[in-house]
Amino acid sequence: MKICGIKLTHDGCVALINNGKLEFSIEMEKLNNNPRFTSIEDTNIIAKILSNFGYSVDDIDIFSIDGWGGTDQDALAIQPRLEIGDNKNYLSINFNGSASKIGVAPYSEKTLKNDILEEWKFEELKLGSKKVQYSSYLHAAGHLMSTYCTSPFAKRKESSYVLIWDGGMYPRLYFIDPNKNIIENLGPLFLLIGNTYTIFSQHFGPFDVKGSFAKDNLSVAGKVMAYIALGKTRAELYEIFDKIYKEGYDLPMGFANYLANEFKKRIDRTKYSDEDILCSFHHYLEKLLVEKLNKKISRHGNLSKNICLSGGCALNIKWNSAVRNTGIYKEVYVPPFPNDSGSAIGAACCAMYKYDNRFALEWDVFKGTQIIDTEIKQGWKKMSFSIKQLAKLMHDTDQPVVFLNDRSELGPRALGNRSILASATSHKMKDLLNKMKKREYYRPVSPICIEEKAAEWFEPGIKDPFMLFDHSVKPNCKEKIPAVIHLDNTSRLQTVSRNENYVLYELLSEYEKLSGIPLLCNTSANFNKKGFFPDIYSAMEWGEANYVYCNNNLYVKENQNNLNI
Repeated sequence: MKICGIKLTHDGCVALINNGKLEFSIEMEKLNNNPRFTSIEDTNIIAKILSNFGYSVDDIDIFSIDGWGGTDQDALAIQPRLEIGDNKNYLSINFNGSASKIGVAPYSEKTLKNDILEEWKFEELKLGSKKVQYSSYLHAAGHLMSTYCTSPFAKRKESSYVLIWDGGMYPRLYFIDPNKNIIENLGPLFLLIGNTYTIFSQHFGPFDVKGSFAKDNLSVAGKVMAYIALGKTRAELYEIFDKIYKEGYDLPMGFANYLANEFKKRIDRTKYSDEDILCSFHHYLEKLLVEKLNKKISRHGNLSKNICLSGGCALNIKWNSAVRNTGIYKEVYVPPFPNDSGSAIGAACCAMYKYDNRFALEWDVFKGTQIIDTEIKQGWKKMSFSIKQLAKLMHDTDQPVVFLNDRSELGPRALGNRSILASATSHKMKDLLNKMKKREYYRPVSPICIEEKAAEWFEPGIKDPFMLFDHSVKPNCKEKIPAVIHLDNTSRLQTVSRNENYVLYELLSEYEKLSGIPLLCNTSANFNKKGFFPDIYSAMEWGEANYVYCNNNLYVKENQNNLNI
């Protein structure tokens, strides 16, 4: 059975599952240097993507579209394509430039009694020269299924709790038992939607905006997570947050603005810096999350020691780590696409479960776009170059290299196939990489490390292939790798095994032979506010690095930048 999953709104994406195996998941932002979070505006691109992988519209058994919705006027303001209906919603869409609209499922269940995998069927989706029937599932269902179906628990047929905390919904807990075919909705942990973190933050520091809601807010949460390292937790502020929260407010998104404005009225602004306020709010939410999660699972009877985390908030490595560090769970799983970049996969998984009776998806993280080999840009030269030679170049010059390999990784973080790699030994490297990327000075640079060597350098240093948890650099290693230590002395570690990415593993191994260090700096290879480089030419056009490596070839900038390392 061939199932095509589609996400039309921000983080637009097309995914294909063929007999329980993920063939591809193509995110719009990773095509043609598109802006981050690009949506699908015209259905023509869906047929084109299918054709690029050798499929026609007629080959597909089921088209499954991610649902969408809103809770108040702010939600509608950031998604003007949305029209709210009684039991279904509508999205405006173009077909070869001609405007139309299609029905979609809502965002999430109205009550605990509603089936999260309820299917909405619609008659007409125009693709290429065809009109096809399609299904649609709740947006929350896509998060649930993209996470559990890709988890090791589904593969092992084990039960698991699944926590979904997304931008437009309260953190809601589910329990899945594949052996009993049970998906149980255990309800919300507390009544703060995921966007509360972002909207509250947009009242303070460099994130302060005028108006009730910023349309380009999707990148704010990650920046705040890095920025709070500049502040200190003021535990006395928890009581103020708690009082305002318990007073309540009638609009989910509107409450975040109300919370921020009320908070400012109740504190002495001369006593607390914006850095301290945001740091305290972050840890207030973290504490609330951990306490309420543990309490709800305990009341349910602790029926599983497995837990999956999903929704946009699961990109917050601090909160993920806080859940893992409780020691309550044997295993905590977060997919590399917990945000909406995984929604097309999720929509397809909903249909896979319903029509193919499968929970477990066969997949790997490198199912994105193939790197495009293009002509050489003027001012560059190309030479044959082995991985061993690249390791020596990086060791001898200490210069960053744009590293492009095979198919791109799924999700928002570069995991080695669309990366800028560099030595971690220089105190100046983090600042250099942030300058090259035009990023704020407080943003961290992540380490990418040989999996079996990680515990020698990091605590806990366990397997983390998707860069979604915090680790600490061991005290005796700090002076050796200063470039990958964040301001709060943590690192967003990615581990690499030989089986997961042989080419990158070989590079790290060869570099270790020369330096004694089994890791490198890793940050995404992209233009500012764009998706990953889709081709070699883009990396040369970016031009901030003097070297680009792809497919055993090195591209060298003839008039080299003075990087001052």
